[in-house]
Amino acid sequence: MNTSSPNSTIRLYHVALSPFCRKVRLVLAEKRIEVELVEDRFWEPGSEILRRNPAGKLPVLRMDGRLMAESQAICEYLDEIQPQPPLMPAMAIERYEVRRLCSWFDDKFNAEVTKPVMTERVWKKVMRLGYPDSRTVKAGLSAIRYHLDYMKSLLEHRRWLAGDVMTLADFTAAAHLSCLDYISDVDWTYSSEVQEWYAKIKSRPAFRSLLADHLPGVHPAPHYALLDF
Repeated sequence: MNTSSPNSTIRLYHVALSPFCRKVRLVLAEKRIEVELVEDRFWEPGSEILRRNPAGKLPVLRMDGRLMAESQAICEYLDEIQPQPPLMPAMAIERYEVRRLCSWFDDKFNAEVTKPVMTERVWKKVMRLGYPDSRTVKAGLSAIRYHLDYMKSLLEHRRWLAGDVMTLADFTAAAHLSCLDYISDVDWTYSSEVQEWYAKIKSRPAFRSLLADHLPGVHPAPHYALLDF
């Protein structure tokens, strides 16, 4: 499905192992909105990232002649213009819980786990910025257990993270964990509840393009694309 005019191609400027880009990709795929993915290697000369987004951040969505930035804002916009299947609940208190959890992963989880681990183990190599700092990696991998415990506590009483239906909160969490899983930095044996939750979301058709990602010079873990892991 394409919600834009026939002559307007929807483009997502992204980078493969960005959780924020992956979050938007999941929403677009879940809603069956056709999109052209354009990789923006923003660290290389010639990148037009600042022209597309003065904040210098990805993703950027070009849709209906507009350039849209900030993953949470983009995802909620997409949910409003293409309400099926819904990723934000109807009740205000339930939408609050979804937004709270999106913030948890995009802010707290990203700061404590995704950003430090991915920076040291992936982006330093890709951008040729030197060797990883093992202490930073160790701290990030230690912090992930706290977050897995929190997810387990939620999933013990809910079918999905924010309640009994899948929401944007699940896609946000999965976007971060999938980046770490690419480099085999999630111990799925730590929590059966979290592993079962991830297996459910990983098996959705919307996840297929993520599982096909391959960052040059950084190979995915052997189990990364397997649905039975």
